[in-house]
Formats: sequence, structure tokens, C-alpha cells
Amino acid sequence: MSRVGRVERTTKETSVVVEIDLDGTGKVDVSTGVGFYDHMLDQLGRHGLFDLTVKTEGDLHIDSHHTIEDSSLALGAAFRQALGDKRGIVRFANASVPLDESLAQVTVDLSGRPYLVHSEPENMAPMIGSYDTTMTRHILESFVAQAQIALHVHVPYGRNAHHIVECQFKALARALRYASEIDPRQTGIPSTKGAL
Repeated sequence: MSRVGRVERTTKETSVVVEIDLDGTGKVDVSTGVGFYDHMLDQLGRHGLFDLTVKTEGDLHIDSHHTIEDSSLALGAAFRQALGDKRGIVRFANASVPLDESLAQVTVDLSGRPYLVHSEPENMAPMIGSYDTTMTRHILESFVAQAQIALHVHVPYGRNAHHIVECQFKALARALRYASEIDPRQTGIPSTKGAL
């Protein structure tokens, strides 16, 4: 069974191609023109063991918002596509990942219903290089909207903005990996409704 999703998204602001293989080895090829975001996508693929390709050309002469947003929407749609009917998946998972002084706790339900709960330290630096740290929540919102999953992300403490954001992506990668894995004991859809 192939669990691969591929999405192309073109607007007046961006052109995006995303491909994800849920049963990969962590091979990543990303290029969005936004260095820190590329670094986070690399974490997602490598720690989730997803083979991930993201190629985006966007209106970076304005700023990075459209590029990041549209890439995240396409990634969510590709993830949902790769899950197929979700037959046999684990469905629920959580992961806690430290990065030096920071800790991220992520819990996910591949429920078919988009919902995000997100908290991180309020006194975090507003920028990491040219990356606006308020985009982290927006990345997750965009991903969740298209992936149609329930996602809870909590960073109870941390000082360094780079660490705070990066541990979120690493924990997200692990939680998505565990939730999307095939459970050999689960022969059907893991829901009393019979559909997710």
C-alpha cells in the first residue's frame, strides 16, 4: 500500500509542489526561499521519517508570509491525501521533545476534524533572523486546516526562540509519525463511527 500524497498549489502569490511519503526514511528536499522554515521542514521530515519534498516559489519581495502559509496548506493537504482512508492507523499519539532549555509537548488525533491548541512562552524573541516567530502558530493553523487533524502543541518553558520553535517541529514530527503508523492489530478504521 502506497501512502504518498502530492499537491500542487498555484496562486498569484506562490507556486508550491509538495510530496510526502509517510513510510519513508526521512529523506528531505525542501526549498522555499525562507531559510529557517526550510530548517523546520527538514526537522519534520527527518524526525517523522517522512520522505518530504517541498518546492515553493513565492513573493518574497513582499515578505515570507504567503510563501510559508501556502507551503503549509499544501503540506497539510498532501499529508491528508497520503493517509487515505486511514484504515489500520494508530490514530492518536503524543511526543515530548527537549531542546536544551526548551521543551515541546505535542498530542495529535488524526480525527478528520481540524482543531489547534497552541501555547508557547509569551516573552519569546519576535524574530529568528528574518523569520517572524508569530508564523509558527500560523504554520500549524494552516497545516491543521488542510490535514484535518486535532493538534495540541504546548511549550511550557524555554528561553531561546530558535530552540522553542525547533522543538515544536521535532515533537510534531514524532507525534505524526507514531499516529500515522500502521497498527498490526487494527484491521479497520480506528473509530466507532467507521470513518475518520
